[in-house]
Amino acid sequence: MVEWVLKIILPLAGLTLGWTIRWLYARYQLTASEQQAGRVKQDAIKEAEAKKKEILVEAKEQVIRERNQQERETRERRAELQRYERRIVQKEETIDKKTAQIEKIEQSLVEKERQLQERGGALDREEERYRAELERISGLTAEEAKALIIQNLENEAKHDAQALINKIEQEANLGAEKKARDILVAAMQRLPTEVTGDVTVATVTLPNDEMKGRIIGREGRNIRALETLTGVDIIIDDTPEAVVISCFDPVRREIAKIALERLITDGRIHPARIEEIVAKVTKDISQKIFEEGEKVLFDLGIHNISQEAIRALGRLYFRTSYGQNVLYHSKEVAVIAGVLAAEIGANRDLAKRGALLHDIGKGIDSDSDLNHAEIGMDMARKMGEDPRIINAIGSHHNDMEPSCVESILVQIADAISAARPGARQETLDNYIKRLENLESIAGGFTGVDKTFAIQAGRELRVIVNNEAITDEQSRELAKQIAKKIEDNLHYPGRIKVTIIRETRIVEYAR
Repeated sequence: MVEWVLKIILPLAGLTLGWTIRWLYARYQLTASEQQAGRVKQDAIKEAEAKKKEILVEAKEQVIRERNQQERETRERRAELQRYERRIVQKEETIDKKTAQIEKIEQSLVEKERQLQERGGALDREEERYRAELERISGLTAEEAKALIIQNLENEAKHDAQALINKIEQEANLGAEKKARDILVAAMQRLPTEVTGDVTVATVTLPNDEMKGRIIGREGRNIRALETLTGVDIIIDDTPEAVVISCFDPVRREIAKIALERLITDGRIHPARIEEIVAKVTKDISQKIFEEGEKVLFDLGIHNISQEAIRALGRLYFRTSYGQNVLYHSKEVAVIAGVLAAEIGANRDLAKRGALLHDIGKGIDSDSDLNHAEIGMDMARKMGEDPRIINAIGSHHNDMEPSCVESILVQIADAISAARPGARQETLDNYIKRLENLESIAGGFTGVDKTFAIQAGRELRVIVNNEAITDEQSRELAKQIAKKIEDNLHYPGRIKVTIIRETRIVEYAR
């Protein structure tokens, strides 16, 4: 029984003792933690107190600094206020002195005004007395005398003014004519350009006549390939050591000429080589066209031109009109228009730009039935050019009315460039035909006896029947002939129409 009790009690006692030991150890750890927390708390409190003291010290120092700053600012403001007060006092003293001076001046002016009024009254009385005496002596009232004097002055002024106007008009006419002549002569002499032949064929020199057979090739395959690739007609005739290239397109003619010359130099003439050479020459000519367009723009100082317009300008290098290179003509017109614009105060840059582009329609490849001025206007619109430049292009041949002075300057410059001596040349057939057309136009009018085209077609003299045409009718006839010439002929410059009406009375003394 005891053993059984011991078996029960001993394990319970061991368990109780274990729990007791664990509880005591936990209690010990809790106490240690509380002590550690207390120490941490004390340290935190001490650190907070130290921080608090530091903050208080810094706050006191900041307050002291701000107080010193405020005191310094206050002293400065006080000193500034004192300076202002001294200046105000000085100004008040100055104002008081000036006020006293003004009061003295006012008193003096009042006294002078009183004296002037008294003197004015005396003068009025004397004037009335003199007027009455003059009216008595002249027998005219004051109003009548005044009207007479005014009338005489007016007549003298009108006479002097008319004489002055006549003098000014004469001087202005003489000066304007001389100035215009000087401007035009200076503009014409500034940039004379070379004259080229107005032809539609080119001649290529051959080293020998055997080369003709090589150019023709077996069964004509070489010449057919060359004509097909270049779009020209190659004429091989009996002319020794030469072949002729015929084409109305100057660019194609130039490509064919250079390609043929290179083939002759190279010696290898067959369709494949012809195709290769023509392609290379076409590329070179295209590059030359662009370079010529850029060169003229650089020479004139004109910028902001599209690539298409540069190429169109470059193609004008290969165009001629009456023997005058169209690109050189456009450049010359631009220079002349710029000179004229500078002389009269117009827009020089606008005049130069419009003048350079006035014939650009001739350099555009187009199948349109429009004339070159209308084609050029369309291109200028696409390029976004100024409306005044578009008008200058469209009106340079009077296809439309000029809208600004720059358009008129382009017309004048174009006429000067085309009409100056040596600028253009005509073939004999064209020259004779133009003279015949002039004479036939005038000969178709009633009352015309004879017509003579003189001065290379720049003047037309018309002899009329004095019994059929009166003097007044002669003036009208001259206008009608000039109008018909303008409508039916194309010519550079202008044509002078002179009507000659002669009355001869013959009597014999026997």
